[in-house]
Amino acid sequence: MVSISKKMCLIGDFGVGKTSLIRRFVDGQFSDKYLSTVGVKISRKNVTVVGQDAVSSDLQLLIWDLEGHTKFKVIAPSYLQGSKGALVVADVSRPETLERIIEHLDLFFSVSPQGCVIIALNKIDLIEPEKAIKILEDSKNIYHDQVLSIYNTSAKTGEEVDRMFEELSKNMS
Repeated sequence: MVSISKKMCLIGDFGVGKTSLIRRFVDGQFSDKYLSTVGVKISRKNVTVVGQDAVSSDLQLLIWDLEGHTKFKVIAPSYLQGSKGALVVADVSRPETLERIIEHLDLFFSVSPQGCVIIALNKIDLIEPEKAIKILEDSKNIYHDQVLSIYNTSAKTGEEVDRMFEELSKNMS
């Protein structure tokens, strides 16, 4: 087996659940106490992925949690350098965060044009299932060509969190 380090970033507005998604994936935990990320926080997790050639690789994911405030966008490109993948996160209970997904995609692709992206429509536990399905379908039509997948996620319940990170990891390897 080969061991490789890969950098991925979580991008999105403040309060969309980037830190909570990372904590759910890395530690298997959730806390409803809001702690705003200042600058960047880096977490690590080792995962094994099986590539298209059926060869297993051990990846050490370096997961960069980027601050979501607009004043941070000026220095964000320097933090995105070297990233092979990104999760763009929006909060389904706050429509304005969904509207800014394209800005976050543009930012990431301006720095990492060959990178992989998955969109996380987070906090689906806060809305009715029918509304979550509609938001997911509407998003697929808008961002179809630019992203690998779009997931309805919940850091609180853990829904789709591991699967989303595993898909991004596999495509980064």
